[in-house]
Amino acid sequence: MRSMRKLFTAIAAAATLAVATPALANTGATKLEHKEWSWQGMFGQYDKAQLRRGFQVYKEICATCHSMNLVRYRNLMDIGLSEDDVKALAAANEVQDGFDDTGAPKMRPGLPADKLHAPFPNEKAARAANGGALPPDLSLMNKARKNGPDYVYTLLTSYEDPMPEDFHLMDGMNYNPAFPGHQIAMPQMIFDEGVTFADGAPNKKENITADVVAFLNWTAEPELDTRKGMGLKVMIFLAVMTALFYALKRQIWSRIDH
Repeated sequence: MRSMRKLFTAIAAAATLAVATPALANTGATKLEHKEWSWQGMFGQYDKAQLRRGFQVYKEICATCHSMNLVRYRNLMDIGLSEDDVKALAAANEVQDGFDDTGAPKMRPGLPADKLHAPFPNEKAARAANGGALPPDLSLMNKARKNGPDYVYTLLTSYEDPMPEDFHLMDGMNYNPAFPGHQIAMPQMIFDEGVTFADGAPNKKENITADVVAFLNWTAEPELDTRKGMGLKVMIFLAVMTALFYALKRQIWSRIDH
């Protein structure tokens, strides 16, 4: 059931990005900057410190518009947050929990089992606050596009590229050469020193962006470290078994030869 929900969310996210500029979705080449990510390759793993910084970026910048409906507060313990931190984060927001005897919504402090707090109560409210555009849910954003991490990184760092003189920018849109059609409703949100990290990590625009992209990849593939760890164990097991069977085969055939 969860896998089906993830599939539908990814399709919806991709569709939202595609329809944001319907008349221009297939015009003009888009730029793409390829980066080396810690989780790529056979032995790649997430950098937990980077994931925590990425969550901070999401919380302080992205969460003002974008939801993460497939992530629950308790999941954040997997990137190194303590149980007390998770409880405090969840309790900072109120969650509707049914209705009272008069039909009014009953509110309670959030719990670790709740989803991350969404910035808007529904789609209509989200569109009304964003000039008619619907900010997509970010839970699976890195899987909604081919080369997702590179695409999201390039998108978030390309706003300052100069716009061609003959380019017609529609009202309410922002120029971004990484977005299909080069026009996007979302303005630039990440700037140098826009976030201060407790661990003293660099906070240039590129560093902040890389951190939040890493976090978005974790939300899309939280099982990646476990999967790769299991794959390595299986490979070692198969190598040992192959060596044992080969030794056994040599022993058996040595007797037959004599």
